Amino acid sequence: MNAIRNTVQLIGQVGQEPEIKSFEKGKKVANLILTTSDIYYRENGDKVEQTEWHRVTAWGKLADIVEKHVVKGKEIAVEGKLTHRSYDDKDGEKRYVTEVTANEILLFGK
Repeated sequence: MNAIRNTVQLIGQVGQEPEIKSFEKGKKVANLILTTSDIYYRENGDKVEQTEWHRVTAWGKLADIVEKHVVKGKEIAVEGKLTHRSYDDKDGEKRYVTEVTANEILLFGK
């Protein structure tokens, strides 16, 4: 391998309506939750479905696409990088967030 890169690829369903924010000079961000599910079977044959919830952030033109075409329940693919950030909440407590910053979004279905 020439270089190892921070790359995440997910295919899943949007878990809630995307949140769109606009800033000065027309800059836009879309925040959404993507769910992915794994299914496996226990030794006794019981089916187990495990769902993960992933935070995704899309900026600029990708935010425009999310705003126009993405709704809760839509299946999408996201390619991006894993990012970490922190902020102070309203009570002054430091909170930490891990999310995928999208580089590409592929829409499935109608």
